Amino acid sequence: MAITQCMVTSFKADALGGVQDLDTDVIKLALYTSAATLDATTTAYSATNEVAASGTYSAGGGTLTGAAISTSGTTAFVDFSDISFTSATITARGALIYNSSKSNKAIAVLDFGSDKTSTSGTFTVQFPAANATDAIIRFA
Repeated sequence: MAITQCMVTSFKADALGGVQDLDTDVIKLALYTSAATLDATTTAYSATNEVAASGTYSAGGGTLTGAAISTSGTTAFVDFSDISFTSATITARGALIYNSSKSNKAIAVLDFGSDKTSTSGTFTVQFPAANATDAIIRFA
């Protein structure tokens, strides 16, 4: 089992084909345990090895808001508002960003580097700076 941070291959093809629209479709983030296998070959959201529902976290995760598509030089990127799940007891190793408007198609895998835990508290996924070198989803 491994979680490998990446923009999934199927999303790259979808982007070139105009299938997914990150600023108008419903984009979600689901959290996964260390037992999950998520990588460039992931094509869609699956509940297998997703963290258990707790507090405001429920199956399928939460909706990402504040999508903002920008460019800098020759790089295009998207940023989302950070997402938090409150009153939650969660241990997550990574996450999947996916498009629930388009048959739960996968977009990107996030690897937290180690298990991250909240105990009856707030579990927050904080996105990096929205720029050409740090944004979580970018085309250079």
